[in-house]
Amino acid sequence: MSYRLLRPLLFTLDAERAHNLSIAALRMMPTAAPLAPDPVLESVVAGIRFPNPVGLAAGYDKDGRVAHKMHGLGFGFAELGTLTPLAQPGNVQPRLFRLVEDRAVINRFGFNNGGQGAAADRIARYRRAVGDGPVIGINIGANKEATAEGRGVADYATGVTCMAPLADYLTVNISSPNTPGLRALQGRAALDDLLSAVMAARGEGRTPIFLKVAPDLEPADVEDIAAACIDHRVDALIVSNTTITRPALRSVHAGETGGLSGAPLTDLSHARLKDFRRLLGDRLPLIGVGGIANAEQAYARIRAGASLVQLYSALVYEGPYLARRINKGLKALMTRDGVKTITELVGVDA
Repeated sequence: MSYRLLRPLLFTLDAERAHNLSIAALRMMPTAAPLAPDPVLESVVAGIRFPNPVGLAAGYDKDGRVAHKMHGLGFGFAELGTLTPLAQPGNVQPRLFRLVEDRAVINRFGFNNGGQGAAADRIARYRRAVGDGPVIGINIGANKEATAEGRGVADYATGVTCMAPLADYLTVNISSPNTPGLRALQGRAALDDLLSAVMAARGEGRTPIFLKVAPDLEPADVEDIAAACIDHRVDALIVSNTTITRPALRSVHAGETGGLSGAPLTDLSHARLKDFRRLLGDRLPLIGVGGIANAEQAYARIRAGASLVQLYSALVYEGPYLARRINKGLKALMTRDGVKTITELVGVDA
């Protein structure tokens, strides 16, 4: 109720300014006590125990300022970033747009962040040890100049070396549409080179490596990515990032360039998840993200094969405690269907 009253005021502000204000507000809040695992909703994925399946997607906390506080809002885990080796300003403003009539968002940030070194220092101050406290993933990418010059693979290796000691898992982000040439790394030959370098950089460490892919994939692309993940022993696959396609939209911002997220992405992301589940079965955990805004959508994504789900854009429209409501709704749906634990539900519709 309080967010519904506050939202009209927030929507009078530029979208990026409102985003930054929310980060500032969370920074001032005390850190909540650790989230107790829920025996109905907890699961182990890639060797990590998640207290519930609802996570914060990358993109909200780009520099690792509040990820350690997100469990206080009901999230079972939070993914910060995307972080690049060197600081970069990203694309020119404005670069974030609310599509209110479509309950959607378009962004073309371009991996704006303060760099991995500064973030590592910050994260180390609030993380005593990996596995101690809330589950935190770190999303890594390549600098714009490195990608343009064909040095993107080296940037990912650097990211693994720098951030692995601080992460419960690392996400290799090759699916943002806002860094020219980045999505080319999803091709089989390029992906083989990338994953070989990433696994070599991880070395003897066992920090799980997740891969995040785009929804805008052809069937052959899905097959190549699935095969590469198995061949290189990727620990989980996140499906999916934002889309560059444009379904029928009503907002005046519909023509803005960048990645589209929110409600218009729901069906496309769900379809890609089903494609990967069909190819991979239960050999590789899947994380469903894209257009999830309520418990019913999260439930459907888990039934389709997702072990975990993530959200971000829906917070703009539904408020900061959405994760808590989704978890409550998941338990109600499970009770209705006679399901005792969330793990029983994964992939039952596949």
